[in-house]
Amino acid sequence: MTDQHSAPPKARSMQWRATQWWQWVARRIRVPLGFLTAALFLFECTRRAPHPAAIAWSLALVLPGLVLRAAASGTVKKNLELTMTGPYAHTRNPLYLGSMLMAAGFALALLSWPFALLLAVGFAVIYIPVIASEERFLRAAFPGFDAYCRRVPRFIPRVNLPFKPRLTPAGLDQADDAPSVSQAGSLASAGGFSFALYRKHREYNAAIGAALLYLNLLYLRPVLGVILHQPR
Repeated sequence: MTDQHSAPPKARSMQWRATQWWQWVARRIRVPLGFLTAALFLFECTRRAPHPAAIAWSLALVLPGLVLRAAASGTVKKNLELTMTGPYAHTRNPLYLGSMLMAAGFALALLSWPFALLLAVGFAVIYIPVIASEERFLRAAFPGFDAYCRRVPRFIPRVNLPFKPRLTPAGLDQADDAPSVSQAGSLASAGGFSFALYRKHREYNAAIGAALLYLNLLYLRPVLGVILHQPR
């Protein structure tokens, strides 16, 4: 029986480098792959007649995804603090969770299993490494990150009370080896949603993009049909 700790140091080093390399690649290709996925969605729209019932049901996933992304973008201060309020009190990755809800909704609207499978594979090979890379940065940048991780799940939101950092005279959540009071101010913002942050992160583009995808889903195939079958 083998164990990862029994692997030779050289093998472990090569595995670590391969993991680091793929995380670097995943961070750089996720946006281009997003555009490619949107192009595939539009192509599928030309092949499939719109299904009003499926489109209506898809809103049950897309709208919560948009709201979750909006709430997260109006709360997080990227690279400046460890945000633990708002949706970040329930899940460590609300932006990615919102994106997955939206993607699942559009797959449902298309009634396309191949498209849904592509999205699932894309999440596994792109977003999981990206999340791991971002967590490595947060762990190095913010001493309280490990305590936060022990209380808030990585992805699926917990249904109990949200995480609230506990300040004690000795520090923040002393039982979890968290930082001192002097460091706590850089860990979590006491404020709620900020529309200025929402605009700064341009999260309104997600709502615009979703609206455009729905318009294409409803009208692209009929419009193309009219254009292509016009008498010449």
